[in-house]
Amino acid sequence: MAEKIISEEIIISQEILAVVSKVFLFSDLDEKEFGIIAGLLKLIRLKKGEVIFKEGDFGEDMFIHLSGVLSAFIAQSDGTKRALFNIVPGDFFGEMSIITHEPRSVTIIVSEDSEIIKLSETDFYSLISQHPKIGYKILKAINIVQNKWLNQSSKSVSDLMRWGETARRRAVTDEMTGLYNRRFLEESIIERFNNQSLNFRRMSLLMMDLDKIHGINDSYGTKAGDLVLIAAADMIRSGIRPGDIPTRLSGDEFAVLLPDTTEIDAAKIAERIRKNIEKKQVEVPVTPGAAETVFIGTRTSIGISTAPTHANTLEELEETSDQALRKAKELGRNRIEIFSQI
Repeated sequence: MAEKIISEEIIISQEILAVVSKVFLFSDLDEKEFGIIAGLLKLIRLKKGEVIFKEGDFGEDMFIHLSGVLSAFIAQSDGTKRALFNIVPGDFFGEMSIITHEPRSVTIIVSEDSEIIKLSETDFYSLISQHPKIGYKILKAINIVQNKWLNQSSKSVSDLMRWGETARRRAVTDEMTGLYNRRFLEESIIERFNNQSLNFRRMSLLMMDLDKIHGINDSYGTKAGDLVLIAAADMIRSGIRPGDIPTRLSGDEFAVLLPDTTEIDAAKIAERIRKNIEKKQVEVPVTPGAAETVFIGTRTSIGISTAPTHANTLEELEETSDQALRKAKELGRNRIEIFSQI
């Protein structure tokens, strides 16, 4: 069923026709050609709140906006309306429904009292049939605007996708180090525990923190401490495999989830990380803000727990790996320990 506009059609004055002749849709027509089409156009004055057409209606007319404010909306899944854009004077709209014979893709509502020009589908195709040159010029103008709109839409979609990807990364990563954050780590562990494949559920968790990082902050300043944390994150990344999940938990606390990895293989990876961090020297100012620099290093202690050998839940895996970490510290630091109940 086609849409219906409440307002009545009005005879178009010569002054208004002079304005209409200059809109982009007709800008390629000469005076004689526009004179032919002018007799087919109808003026409609609309009051605020009127609906020109609704999303899903089958359209029989296209329109040119002369004055006022028109707004486009789409219906959301919850039934509410979402504003998309405003149609500015000089724009034409509704043409795709009569060209493609598809339902209206949006709802157009009058936001302020407005004037529009209507061209019916019957007159549109009659014009193309009887005056193909005029029809070609109008279709060419429609095509130019459509291509421009598609290019702008494509850019907007690309920008939105880039923004979405950036937002997604920020939601799951630590801003300083670029490692994953605790939320992502725990969601990854839960996902694996919920999977019924025993092979998929086998995993190891490395829990680690840097030895005596607070002394670095006290001696060289917190900025130097941050540089050491960033360097340690790089050393963790360089010691793991594709598919492993390196994480900064908070402060100088880190973790790495090793999917489908036994405690023996996890210990080899942990030892590689430990050595990487032990060898790394970081250039920092000798005092906060000083131009002179000095190279400093740090070390790490690492605790290892494996599921399902040591744990069957997220909480158990975190607790057992943390217990192994505490043991590594108690035994002198700068070492790795695998969880043991003994």
